[in-house]
Amino acid sequence: MEDIVVPIVAILGIFVGLPWVVLHYITRWKTAATLTSGDEALLEELYQLARRLDERMDTVERLVAADNPDFRPGRVLPDRESDNQKLRELDRLLAEQRGTSK
Repeated sequence: MEDIVVPIVAILGIFVGLPWVVLHYITRWKTAATLTSGDEALLEELYQLARRLDERMDTVERLVAADNPDFRPGRVLPDRESDNQKLRELDRLLAEQRGTSK
């Protein structure tokens, strides 16, 4: 009797259990990898907030530089082409995404 039970359990484990575990975790991985609409809205809100804060920092740095000629900004310079290129790329991608999602 034990000679039959062990091979049956092994065969069921290989042909039923293993694929079930693999497929289970594949479906978990696929459902967890997607962004929900709430996540996208939060990312959009954070992006807009970051842009506003960047503009405020530019304004503060310009005001301080106007009052103190020895002031040197510790971050990227405002309105420099190489610094603004990535922001324009993000704006373009967001505009494309909005166009395709409507």
